[in-house]
Amino acid sequence: MPWPDITSPAEACSVFSEDLHASLYFVNASLQEVVFASTTGTLVPCPAAGIPPVTLRWYLATGEEIYDVPGIRHVHPNGTLQIFPFPPSSFNNLIHDNTYYCTAENPSGKIRSQDVHIKAVLREPYTVRVEDQKAMRGNVAVFKCIIPSSVEAYITVVSWEKDTVSLVSVEEYKNGD
Repeated sequence: MPWPDITSPAEACSVFSEDLHASLYFVNASLQEVVFASTTGTLVPCPAAGIPPVTLRWYLATGEEIYDVPGIRHVHPNGTLQIFPFPPSSFNNLIHDNTYYCTAENPSGKIRSQDVHIKAVLREPYTVRVEDQKAMRGNVAVFKCIIPSSVEAYITVVSWEKDTVSLVSVEEYKNGD
């Protein structure tokens, strides 16, 4: 590649100073999952910066650039993605349980963050129940604890009780006893 035709030292400094001072980088690229309560909402920063200043954009993992949905989802001028609090009846998988990424762009180029899975946890009452089973007297009956799917990832069965008396600890199963 031939050198540009530079006629003065000032032009040479101008060309090289632009090359030396342009940068684009991630400040913290370790964020991979954001789990938040539907009652609080969340703020997710795009962890990029650069010189000259960068333009930050958010996308769904499919590559579709996201847009503001008033009162539901907003991208702030500083690149922070905000998901607003919402009632359980307004849950939408495309917004509240999806994978996003951000990009940063300036004259130096364009960089893409790692995927960030954003998941809302619905704050609503739930009931855990035991599934009915039938067994002949003297045989083994296996009972299953039924946990609503909206909370099962966050619930662990730690014991079984009959008439408020603890029967078996989960630790016994973990140890193979």
